[in-house]
Amino acid sequence: MDKIHIRNLSFHGHHGLLSEETKLGQRYLTSLVLELDTRPAGETDDLRRSIDYRRALSIVESVVTGPPCKLVETVAERIAEKLLEGFPILLAVNVTVNKPHPPVPYDLGAVAVEIRRERTP
Repeated sequence: MDKIHIRNLSFHGHHGLLSEETKLGQRYLTSLVLELDTRPAGETDDLRRSIDYRRALSIVESVVTGPPCKLVETVAERIAEKLLEGFPILLAVNVTVNKPHPPVPYDLGAVAVEIRRERTP
């Protein structure tokens, strides 16, 4: 299957378990792997036969900057769900949501959740 990669979208969101996280928010990095047959688009040079990146980015932005979720897993799930709903030609999607500064007492670069969701027949 063909894949379109979109990497490291950065949006400010207010997700987390702690009240400080939902008040102050923080930057989240999101990456996508969109799986579809790109041959029709490649053969015709017609965007309507592929994924419009602008629409996909807008969907990610609406979830990350939207209503707070307690879990990064929920943010990833909502992104995948909305992408599959919004693009009928999308067969599967991998979503990675990276939380660069989790409130933990350890020196670490980030915590990330990666999910894969497929269109169900």
